[in-house]
Amino acid sequence: MRQPLTAPANPRRIYPLSPRELSEEQIAVAFAMTSRRPEPFDEIAQQVSAERAAGFHERWVVGYGHASVAEHAILHLAVENISRLAGDALEDNRLASYTEKSSRYQVIDPESFHVPQELDNQPALRQEYISVCRSLFNTYAELIDGVTTHLTSQLPQRADERDGAYALRLRRLATDACRAILPAATLTNIGLTANARTLEHAISKLMSSPLAEEREIGAELREQGRTITPTLVKYADQNSYLAQRRSITEANDFAPAPVSNAAVRLVDHDPHASRKLAAALLYRQGGAYADALDQSNSMSEDQRLDVVNAAVCGIGPHDPAPREFELVGYTFEFTFDYGALREFRRHRMQTYLSQSLTVASGFAVPPLIRQSGMEDVFSQATSLADALYGKLRDHSPAVAQYAVTHSHLQRVLSRMSLRECYHLFKLRTSRQAHESIRQPVIEAMRLAVNVHPELFRHLPLRNAPQWWPFATA
Repeated sequence: MRQPLTAPANPRRIYPLSPRELSEEQIAVAFAMTSRRPEPFDEIAQQVSAERAAGFHERWVVGYGHASVAEHAILHLAVENISRLAGDALEDNRLASYTEKSSRYQVIDPESFHVPQELDNQPALRQEYISVCRSLFNTYAELIDGVTTHLTSQLPQRADERDGAYALRLRRLATDACRAILPAATLTNIGLTANARTLEHAISKLMSSPLAEEREIGAELREQGRTITPTLVKYADQNSYLAQRRSITEANDFAPAPVSNAAVRLVDHDPHASRKLAAALLYRQGGAYADALDQSNSMSEDQRLDVVNAAVCGIGPHDPAPREFELVGYTFEFTFDYGALREFRRHRMQTYLSQSLTVASGFAVPPLIRQSGMEDVFSQATSLADALYGKLRDHSPAVAQYAVTHSHLQRVLSRMSLRECYHLFKLRTSRQAHESIRQPVIEAMRLAVNVHPELFRHLPLRNAPQWWPFATA
């Protein structure tokens, strides 16, 4: 008699490997060894000692170049009192998570600025640098008081609002505008979470910097990382190729012309966007991509748009666009003030090309400072930063960046897919976004909609601009 069929005796199991019980290196090995061992993860983990984990990584990660193993080791590092400029370099890695001290919601203490080591042998220039930074911070405090006084006359206290809450509301609006006068030397704190592979790359980039501060941060990150994953970041060091490339860039002395505030240009877009997008969506049905492309080419434009619309009809405000939308792209050149640029670069799935910080393109005065009658105070302080920048640039173009304020305008080239456009436009055109980033992104969205209107028909916007051509929910 045939025995009845039974289900395989391999029940599903989902469970954590706790960093409280295993080191990050042991967890990485336990995950890596499953490709060669049949046992469950927890049984493998019991057999992996710290010494054995180190030996595994020396052989497979270091010796054979299987660096993906290091992605299973996660490090959480607190980085405090580094300049905003160095913070930009630290955060210039896609595959990591960062949370930074906000200058929008708290007042920055005076003397909270970095003094570059490169000025140690230039005592007069060093003293002028410190004097100008102190002047900028004094102006910052003066602006906050002036703007707060102005706001008191414009925004009366609500009937149910406590005195402390009212003062805090006004202070947050004031600090949000007045932080524009702070220099890139301003100190910040960053919480960093990254896997060991990403951290090793970040360390190498920092240690290859022309700035002493960034090189020292890289060395300290390596030292602290070794206490958690001794083997996986063991060989992070200066990269001669990166160092050479950055030194060549610094040697080229370009003088960009002034630009208008909030300028945006659509540099490039795909003229066959709907054909490629429809083909990508049809490809899911099976067959070769060439067949899907032929099918898309044989369709009318309306038929192709029916395919596209079916993929995004009903998309919600928190839903990502389909991955197929990554096959269509746009290249923009933005001009942001430095503060907005720092926010824009948080959209790390795009490809952005930043330039060295400069004062040559002018600066933007925040509207609230102008409305408060403090524009002259702001402009006079900015002129001090301009003059300091020029003197520092004669000494070192890299060091000169510390003098750039958050109001100085910077260019950035951005290549983003249609999928990233959906994310960026939804987030940064809402009224909750800072105006200095909101207006340029609204203009970029207008330029994209002008060339491909139907591809944005179902883009769910919280706050659509008046020119938006489609009905909103």
